[in-house]
Amino acid sequence: MAVLIASYFLYGKFLDKLTGVDGKAQVPSERLYDGVDYMPLPRWRIFLIQLLNIAGTGPIFGAILGACYGPVAFLWITIGGVLFGAMHDYMAGVISLRNDGKSLSEIIGKYLGGGMHKLSTIVIPLLMVLVGGVFIVTPSQILADKTDFPYMAWVAIIIIYYFVATILPIDKVIGKIYPIFGAALIAMAVMLFGVMVFGDYQIPELTSFANMHFNAENLPIIPTLFISIACGAISGFHATQSPLMARCMTNEKQSRPIFFGAMISESIIALIWAGVAMAFFGGVEALNDYMQANGSNAGVAVSLICDTTLGKIGSILAIMGVVIAPITSGDTAFRSARLILADLLHYDQKPIYKRLIVSIPLFAMGVGIAFMEFDVIWRYFAWSNQALSVITLWMITSWLMRRGSRWSIIALIPAICMTYVCSSFFFVSGQFVGMGATPLAYIYGGAATAVIAGLMMYLIRKNIKNEANI
Repeated sequence: MAVLIASYFLYGKFLDKLTGVDGKAQVPSERLYDGVDYMPLPRWRIFLIQLLNIAGTGPIFGAILGACYGPVAFLWITIGGVLFGAMHDYMAGVISLRNDGKSLSEIIGKYLGGGMHKLSTIVIPLLMVLVGGVFIVTPSQILADKTDFPYMAWVAIIIIYYFVATILPIDKVIGKIYPIFGAALIAMAVMLFGVMVFGDYQIPELTSFANMHFNAENLPIIPTLFISIACGAISGFHATQSPLMARCMTNEKQSRPIFFGAMISESIIALIWAGVAMAFFGGVEALNDYMQANGSNAGVAVSLICDTTLGKIGSILAIMGVVIAPITSGDTAFRSARLILADLLHYDQKPIYKRLIVSIPLFAMGVGIAFMEFDVIWRYFAWSNQALSVITLWMITSWLMRRGSRWSIIALIPAICMTYVCSSFFFVSGQFVGMGATPLAYIYGGAATAVIAGLMMYLIRKNIKNEANI
């Protein structure tokens, strides 16, 4: 936790100097104000919105699932959160800010070329709709179990809310309620941290790198841990949310608190939840026994931990964690998809009827996904989310190399590492090829990484050369 906090003042300040943030530069909310998406908001409000946008249930559920691997999870949350996630979120946010708050697919196209632009304009909106669809299903199921309202009634209510939040100006719904729930997410983490410090709990020490997961043979630490703990360390989804906030900022110097600071805050939350999960159940082995008995359902663990340690307040916070957090990620996912398509089509979003034209097909797809088998959808979401972070990291590398920076290595190394994580997972996991943790699977993963890295460097150099010729 000390390392994460210190990184904000040290590594975050270094990134400020590297990017040359300018407090006098004109920002998109001033130059392109439209009263809908481009709209200045206070820094504290943007920070809390960004935190809730990128968090959802990620730093809670992902951290609990990652804790099943033991205290080694603390290392990935810390190292990944600083050198991978916070850098990724900060750089993606600054690049969007410098490009009129453009959506992720647009800046990918600008710095990686037309082929990657076409791919990202297909993949990213689909991923956003997938997120939105997934986060219709889970809150509806939980609310139906806890109330007298039927499942379909909750589905309808959540869809209507999503539609309203996606269509209305950002200050009308998101700008008003997100800061409240963002503060609640922080409060939950602070209270649980207090439980660990002052309660009769002991967090296991890191004594080895052994795989302690109950399904260790099929879910090896490398690469599965890095897929399980996504939002608490690095997540491609975050880069899709940054343009929403880049359109609301009033000063470039807000980049560190909003982009870097929100990610570090999420890593701290994930660190606390991983520690609580190990300590509450009396160790990693007991945590694994509980998760195996409950079908790896992290939501059940969240409810039990909060109810037991925080009483009635805990019950309320647990509901917020497993219901409100995914809903607030779902609506911004749809909003992000709307902006991506609008940017692609150069379609002005100030008139409400134009927002409806873009949004209605997206919601039709999201509703369709909501009625698909949940396990199938979720199984592939985590991997595709990290694959998106790979593309974003290569885009950041291109941006730095284009500027002639000798520090492009700060993005290049994470890009290669995450390329290997996603490539090896493709061969190891039963979701795809299913070779298991065999030497051949890791060799294939390494070969795929080399091919992808070579292709990306070719695209980067080609893009820089074309820019120089222009």
